[in-house]
Amino acid sequence: MNRLDSSAQGVYLITVTPFTDSGALDLASTDRMVDFCLEKGVTGLTVLGIMGEATKLTAEESRTFVKQVLARVNGKVPVVVGASAPGFAAMKELTDSVMDLGASGVMVAPPPSVRTDDQILSYFQMVDETLGAKVPWVLQDHPVSTTVQMSASVILRILKNSPTCVMLKHEDWPGLAKLSAIRAASDKGEVKRVSILTGNGGGLFLPEELTRGADGAMTGFAYPEMMVDVVAAHARGDRERAHDLFDAYLPLARYEQQAGVGLAVRKQLFQDRGVITSAFVRKPGPKLSDKDLADIALLVRRQDKRLRELA
Repeated sequence: MNRLDSSAQGVYLITVTPFTDSGALDLASTDRMVDFCLEKGVTGLTVLGIMGEATKLTAEESRTFVKQVLARVNGKVPVVVGASAPGFAAMKELTDSVMDLGASGVMVAPPPSVRTDDQILSYFQMVDETLGAKVPWVLQDHPVSTTVQMSASVILRILKNSPTCVMLKHEDWPGLAKLSAIRAASDKGEVKRVSILTGNGGGLFLPEELTRGADGAMTGFAYPEMMVDVVAAHARGDRERAHDLFDAYLPLARYEQQAGVGLAVRKQLFQDRGVITSAFVRKPGPKLSDKDLADIALLVRRQDKRLRELA
């Protein structure tokens, strides 16, 4: 098993959950999606995230999907599973199940019910106790979806108190100053150094976040090769190339990040690329119009043109 640890870096792509046109799990498309991601060079995969429609799956469907992904990955890259749940019993049950199947770790976000700093700290102390000493976990900071604001100082206190928290999924927006503060604290030895993977707006600030000290990205985009190539260019010191590549994909990445319809756009692009058979989004979910599809086609054509120019 590729057990998650604080040295993690690169691109952990947050996957969609493929369905058939009737809404059933599509395990054949799941296999193609895993193969596609590996071919594009991702460092890891994250499943059952917010954009993975985790809340629309039954407990049995969640386990079936994770088992399929892990079997197809076959140890080639680490797989992180979203384990956020309203109660700790459900979190523990899912965590134990996926870790037994071979997951590398789990990801936990705070519930909307915690508001004060003390409540947040108490909650993640209970997360530590629930998951146990052998399960590495990712702290997900995504206030846009959770409505929970965690300051840099609170995150640093969580990291100090949680020996098995090995990664921060940084998704606050704006969040560059917070990222800088957390990385500066670890550089000074004030807190252990953990991996920081960003997901800010689907990677809309990826070059700047890498410059601020992020170790890579953990987010979704129908063109994972963008993140892979940008992270690689930045790692070898070619920041201009990293920005040029990022700029070429930015219009489509921005379009995919529209609130409400973003998942439908991403699934449509995956279908257009032959990765999944159906772009079906479970209810409640949006359906794209003919005008939406025309927008996507235009953006893809312009993106292809720009990439040819860069090559």
